[in-house]
Parts: sequence; structure tokens; C-alpha cells
Amino acid sequence: MPEPVKLAKQIADLHKTSVSPTGKFGFHLPTYDGWQPQEVGQWDDSWTSCFARLLKGLWELDAKMNGNWAELDSAMETTLAEVIPRLIGILERDGRSIKPCLIHGDLWETNIGTDATTGNIYIFDAAVYYAHNEMEIGIWRVNHHKMKAKIYRQEYAKQFKKSDPVEEWDDRLKLYGVKTKLMYSAGVPGGANIRQQVLEDLQDLIQKYGRKHTDPGTTESTDPVTVNGNTEAAISDDRE
Repeated sequence: MPEPVKLAKQIADLHKTSVSPTGKFGFHLPTYDGWQPQEVGQWDDSWTSCFARLLKGLWELDAKMNGNWAELDSAMETTLAEVIPRLIGILERDGRSIKPCLIHGDLWETNIGTDATTGNIYIFDAAVYYAHNEMEIGIWRVNHHKMKAKIYRQEYAKQFKKSDPVEEWDDRLKLYGVKTKLMYSAGVPGGANIRQQVLEDLQDLIQKYGRKHTDPGTTESTDPVTVNGNTEAAISDDRE
């Protein structure tokens, strides 16, 4: 397993020094995570819509491989329409902004090597695109990877400040981890267990960030977010 402090610094340095050639999120061509395509092959001003498009594409790929599941489909629709605009959209509202950072995109233990002589860390087999830096470490929260140990996330947070709202950091990582789980599910036909985990994660986030569960004093307005030509509702709230 990679040494947490050294890895955290190396990855944070990549995120800090990388510069999107367009100042936008995404990439100039489609990229792949293994054999699976990622819907990141275009430039987007908004990380909210870029991430929504990526997640929607993986949901559709999983359904193609494993069939539709009404309960999961409903949760994904609510996530696209309500959770992402609230939990991710707030990062780009009220004076906040996110820097597009180049991320590895599939940074788990088998894609990281350590030189036995020098101790230098090497990363490979990337699925790159420009994203919110925290997207990189959502995979470190996923149960089927050994790097789920909290120390990896904690050391990274020491190197790269958590985005505001800081108190929603772990929920953002949970949502970003859904990408990894859907990718895994799509690659393992019949993987009911991982789909169940996806459903439980989404239901938990819907309880916190769905419209039906907002604080009594919250005021909301909807703005359009277009994902692959479809308009999803985006929530703007005054709960802070």
C-alpha cells in the first residue's frame, strides 16, 4: 500500500499545479476507465453539469449491462434533479468557485506503485479529465478498495484545503464514490451487491439534500442544468 503522507502530497501537487487549457472542466476527447467510456469528452464551464453528465452516462451504462431497476432509476433521477444541483452546485454559487484540476480518475491501489529502492511513488493507468479536485479521492471512500482507510483522505485534506461548505466534504466524497461503484457494477454483470450500495448511498444523500428534506425555512429556486440535451432542475437555496 502507498505511504499516505507522500502520496497525498504528490497528488495534491498535481491538482494544484495543473492548468486546464480552456479554463473549463472535462477533456478534449473521450477518456476510458478500463473499457468503459466516461462522458467527459467535451469542455464545460460548470463542474455541476460536467459531473451530472458523467454520472448519468454511467447509470445508463450500468442499466445496459445489468438491466433497469426501478428503485435505483428513481433514486438516480432524484439525484440528478435535486442532489447534484444542491450538493455540488453550491460549490459554484454565492461567490464560490472551483478550479478545474487534472485528476488521475481511477486512483486505487493497483494503479499506484512504490519504488522499492527509492520509495518514490508512481501512478499509471489513468482515466484523466479536469474536475473538482475532491473527485479524485471519492474512490478512497469505496468499500471494495483497500485505500478506504481514513488516513488517505485525512492526509490529502492537509495538503489541499477542503472546499466550502467544509461540513459537506464527506457527503461530496460519498457522491463522488458513486461514480466508482457504478463503473464497477457496469463491469460486473449481475453485481447486485454493489448496486445495492449505490442505492443506499443515493437514498442517504436524498434524505439530506433532496427537496422534500430541506429545512423548513429554506427558500428554493430552480435553474436549468442541461445534461445530454435534457434539462434537469437545479436548486438554489438560502440555508447558509
